[in-house]
Amino acid sequence: MNVVNHVKVAQHFARAHESYTQNAVVQKQICEHLLALISEQNIPKQQDRIFEIGCGTGNLTHLMWQYFNSQKYMLNDLYDEVKSNFLDDSLQSIEWQIGDIEQLEFPQQLNAIVSASALQWVNDLSVVLEKSKQALLPEGYFIFSTFGEKNLHEIKQLTGQGLSYLSSKKLKEKLNQAGFELLLIQEETIEISFDQPRNVLQHLKATGVTATSNQFRWTKQSLADFYKNYEQFKLESQQYLLTYHPIYCIARSI
Repeated sequence: MNVVNHVKVAQHFARAHESYTQNAVVQKQICEHLLALISEQNIPKQQDRIFEIGCGTGNLTHLMWQYFNSQKYMLNDLYDEVKSNFLDDSLQSIEWQIGDIEQLEFPQQLNAIVSASALQWVNDLSVVLEKSKQALLPEGYFIFSTFGEKNLHEIKQLTGQGLSYLSSKKLKEKLNQAGFELLLIQEETIEISFDQPRNVLQHLKATGVTATSNQFRWTKQSLADFYKNYEQFKLESQQYLLTYHPIYCIARSI
C-alpha cells in the first residue's frame, strides 16, 4: 500500500489550483449526484453546524449551502491557498480548518459532515470515521463520496502507481465499526475520453491527482511506453478511455 504524502498532495493541488475547476468535470458531476441522493433520502434541510472535509474549489460547498439551512459552515482543506476560491463569495459564516484531516482537531457538536472526492487521500479512514463519530451530535449525518477499486485503473495498470482504494464492502464494515448506521451506499463507473494519451496525463495533472507516489518520475522512455501501451484503451471512436469509480455514502450517527 502506498502511504500518501499529504505535503506532496497539498503541493500538487495548489499547483492545479487555477486549472481544477475547468478540468474537474467528473468531480463536479459527483457533487451533483451526491446532492440528488441527499434529496432522495429526505435529509432534513435544517442542519445548523456543517463541517466539510476537503472543500477544494467549492463544488460541493455551494450545493450544500444552497440545500441546507446552516448557521455555521466549517471548511477544511490541506492548503491555505484554497481560501482564495471563496474571496468573492456569498457564503456567510465560514470558519476555516486548514490542515491534514487525520491530524486535525474536529469542530464539535456537528449536525452533518460532508465530503466529496477527498477521503481517498486519507491513509487511515478509520481515524477520520472515529473522529467524525465523536464530533457529530446523535442522529448527525456523515455524507460523502470517495472512489472505489476501479478508479483510474488504466493508469495503475500501465504505471503501477495509484491510491489504495476501498471497496463498498470494506466501507460498510468501517462505517459499522465506527458506530454509523448506513442509510445508502451506491457506486458507479464514469468513463471519459480524450483525443490522445498525453491528454489523459494533462487532465490528471490539471486536477491535481498525480500525487500518488513519492518515487515515480516520468522519463522520455517511460512516457513513450505509456503512450504506446495506452493504445489498448483506445475506443472505436479513436478516443482514449479513462475510468472513474465513485462510491456514495450517506450514514447517520447512532
